[in-house]
Amino acid sequence: MKITAVEAIPYSIAYSKPLRFASGEVHAAEHVLVRVHTDDGVVGTADAPPRPFTYGETQASVVAAVTGIFAPAVTGLSVLERETVRARLHRTVGNPVAKSAVDVALWDALGRTLGVSVSELLGGFTDRLRVSHMVGFAPAEQMVAAAERMRDEHGVTAFKVKVGRRPWRQDTDAVRALRTALGDEVELYVDGNRGWTASESAQALRAMDDLGLTMAEELCPADDVLGRRWLTAQASIPQFADESATTPAEVARELLDGAATGISIKTARTGFTVSQRVLGLCEGLGVEVVMGNQIDTQLGTVATAAFGAAHELTARRPAELSNYLDMSDDLLAEPLVIADGALHVRQGPGLGVEIDEQKLAHYRQDR
Repeated sequence: MKITAVEAIPYSIAYSKPLRFASGEVHAAEHVLVRVHTDDGVVGTADAPPRPFTYGETQASVVAAVTGIFAPAVTGLSVLERETVRARLHRTVGNPVAKSAVDVALWDALGRTLGVSVSELLGGFTDRLRVSHMVGFAPAEQMVAAAERMRDEHGVTAFKVKVGRRPWRQDTDAVRALRTALGDEVELYVDGNRGWTASESAQALRAMDDLGLTMAEELCPADDVLGRRWLTAQASIPQFADESATTPAEVARELLDGAATGISIKTARTGFTVSQRVLGLCEGLGVEVVMGNQIDTQLGTVATAAFGAAHELTARRPAELSNYLDMSDDLLAEPLVIADGALHVRQGPGLGVEIDEQKLAHYRQDR
């Protein structure tokens, strides 16, 4: 059960269409497949999605951090020594996505070794999650058509709408168009990716006050300390922190400073081990959470679903699990299926999925 090697394989798969939001846009999933090998032949796998415009990591930096720093630090440890692995990874500052991929791959290896699903190891609360779909920047009629397609084809009735453009009214008009087309039974919430100032955010929220939004996420930057606190104090709906709350310490600061009233948890940046710390902190403080999406592949989505379904608090809200549908292809041997608005957790050992090695050979960029 000892770790013998950690691989980092860069690969690229194009998106069917560019995904656009306030902090940037992506045309391809230029990710890194991380694999943890053990001396009994088990291989744990995870996906690392670099987001340079959010966390500063790139595909090259993830490969360098995993192979040059983290692999030597954890080789020789048992897959049971998760806390030792965490401590060694966190001696290095930053690199949240690279650390998280090593952590998730370690949990996958542990589950495979024990013959138990990771979701059961983490808590096993339920076997499925309701799905929320992200609607990105486009003309309002195209955003409506995308949401209607997800509702009609997959039964999805919760939508996260990207906002943060200027002038802000083009976004509020788009959200209004979505509400008009989809009706009151559909859940809508917005994500600004830090695109607006606090005053713009306040104006936009007032303009959408009658639309029944359930929450707003990262409308303005966390660096706008007083403005963000001012906005949250007057907002009539919960204000969720996402990319501003990537560690338990940041979560505590955002909540205790009054800058946020809810937290988005993403296994792509906090793995399973640190995500459990964030979740416990939120539960202890009586704070709502949502399982977020880092434009994840199917493998990344599997990790999000495994964690979200494992705990009662994370299973309460629809989880952001559908971004992989915007990819032109994927590495999983057996594709995921969203039906009746839900995604079932894979029940096999570990994460319960296998990589299509022919597809990996085709899309990898290191050969």
